[in-house]
Amino acid sequence: MPSSVPPYPLFDADNHLYEPPEAMTRYLPKQYQHAIQYVQVNGRTKIAVRGQISEYIPNPTFEVVARPGAMEDYFAHGNPEGKSRREIFGEPMKAIPAFREPGPRLELMEELSIQRTLMFPTLASLIEERMRDDPELIHVVVHSLNQWLDEVWSFNYKDRIFTTPVISLPIVDKAIAELDWAVERGARAILVRPAPVPGFRGSRSFALPEFDPFWQRCVEHGVLVAMHSSDSGYARYAQDWEGSSSEMLPFVANAFRSVAEWRPVTDAVASWVCHGGLFRNPELKVAVIENGSAWLVPLLDQLASTYKKMPEGFLGNPVEEVRNRIHISPFWEENLGELSSIVGSERVLFGSDYPHPEGLAQPVRYIDVLNERTKLSEEDKAKIMGGNLARLIAA
Repeated sequence: MPSSVPPYPLFDADNHLYEPPEAMTRYLPKQYQHAIQYVQVNGRTKIAVRGQISEYIPNPTFEVVARPGAMEDYFAHGNPEGKSRREIFGEPMKAIPAFREPGPRLELMEELSIQRTLMFPTLASLIEERMRDDPELIHVVVHSLNQWLDEVWSFNYKDRIFTTPVISLPIVDKAIAELDWAVERGARAILVRPAPVPGFRGSRSFALPEFDPFWQRCVEHGVLVAMHSSDSGYARYAQDWEGSSSEMLPFVANAFRSVAEWRPVTDAVASWVCHGGLFRNPELKVAVIENGSAWLVPLLDQLASTYKKMPEGFLGNPVEEVRNRIHISPFWEENLGELSSIVGSERVLFGSDYPHPEGLAQPVRYIDVLNERTKLSEEDKAKIMGGNLARLIAA
């Protein structure tokens, strides 16, 4: 546990809960109960989406999970010994009540010196991609999950845990209705997948004008749009190269897919400016969560080159729009000082990814990283560690 009280309030932009099976099934209407099923395969419980077993999350009950921060050494030093993915994850643990319920989680937050947090679901990341050919079904399943989130966690638990409802965009009127429903129940931030939006006539960008009514409603409600890492469907592009399974498997190392790991967020942020969504909705609040920041400089360089050659293709300067509008939650092992110099410290958000193994076992250690690797002022550190997010979700 932390040895000292942090010098400023911590508002974590990236915490997670682990959903039990009933999260996906309790509120599913009877006519849709086939869509999500839990089945036994060789003595292990798996999730089947429309009858197709998914290995995207190998233990979808989360009864046993990887330990928080289990991969810290891997992200700090790499893997010079060539360990397997299972060796890197280490010994698992039984899920504790704090991973499942808001009351125990609040007690754990006190121990971890976290004052407030955004709370993201984990299993939700697989929904949309596996139903991409059935937009109506996506909306039904997403709403049933949101009903469970509201019942068990609430979207605003004691003004300290802000659980993010999932909003899917295929049918704009339904997306707006879902947003209104969630905001009425206290939602201050929403989870939107950084991916093309599936539809009846194929997929398209969320930044096209047809989605402006939804983004304007987000502005009216004052909610933060959190584009959290998810299954954005890019595995099917890797399949074109490799001829392998279209699903990304967590315990299987794949160098080719790792090289293109940040392609989804790169394309998502590029779409915001190339398709004009940010320009047309100047008051919209957008944050990129659990996607790191390694993609940023290459994207800005590409945008600058393109803008120089074809300025008529944009509604304004795309580089400045990204720098001034997109808030970013970088990974702790990245160059936080460089990121702050590029987008400004007021657009950098502390996120620990707790309790996932990729994150920090002790989220407060993020302060140590800022102290050791940057020359930021105490005022800027306070912004990053909580002040910026507090401003973004303020009523």
